[in-house]
Amino acid sequence: MRHLTKILIGLLLVLAVSCSRTPPRGGGGGGGGPGGSTYTAGKTPQLGDSRPHAWRNGHPYNQDVHGIDISRWQGDIDWGRVRSAGINFAFIKATEGADHVDPAFQRYWRETAAVRLPRSAYHYYYFCRSGEEQAEWFIKNVPRERGAMPPVLDLEWTNSNTCPRRPPPAEVKREASVFMDIVGRYYGQRPIIYTTVDFYRENQLGDLRAEFWLRSVADHPRMTYPGQNWTFWQYTGTGIVPGIEGNVDLNAFAGSSADWTRWLSARLTR
Repeated sequence: MRHLTKILIGLLLVLAVSCSRTPPRGGGGGGGGPGGSTYTAGKTPQLGDSRPHAWRNGHPYNQDVHGIDISRWQGDIDWGRVRSAGINFAFIKATEGADHVDPAFQRYWRETAAVRLPRSAYHYYYFCRSGEEQAEWFIKNVPRERGAMPPVLDLEWTNSNTCPRRPPPAEVKREASVFMDIVGRYYGQRPIIYTTVDFYRENQLGDLRAEFWLRSVADHPRMTYPGQNWTFWQYTGTGIVPGIEGNVDLNAFAGSSADWTRWLSARLTR
């Protein structure tokens, strides 16, 4: 009897440890990613974060559709592994100001097309050149391709020594509107605006007619951008994705998988 009791106690301990290691649905379970955590979202993408955050007011991992944003710093990417991990879209840095092209843009643009991954080109705005100049530069360097997602205008304060200007909100919104009007006419889809919490507040960007891709790495966008609708949410800059070496920005789409299909149907370049 004593021997049987020991066996039963041992089995109970094993079961308890096993249960404690099972991550909850949508949670940041332990292990799985190098130096980070994995989670379950949508079709179980094997994504992680090297600096996991304790979300309190809405977990990004509960969203069905996830994607990345990338630039030259991501280096060589194994797009087959990226797609298999559950990544549904990519924002690719294309241009900056009116005289810079990201050296990896054309390669990433071709590679994502080859694996049929929906992607968008984004422009990093400089406040020392006009919206018209920057729109023309973007158009010069980003092909108008059927099936591409809408372009993105990245609006945030720069830390560049060559462009320290911080124009007033009226000028910011006026020049941003010029950029979006020109680019929107050319590609047949009005650009999405990417921005940060501080920039959004200081420049009252909610006045602009646009879909928003919002950076919010400390809380849900409904808390950091109260009252503002959003389509994409950048929720970490320290994401881990199989097929990409090092950290990468991770993003979530606002709706369900069915909503994503409908959004693509309406917003892809024709």
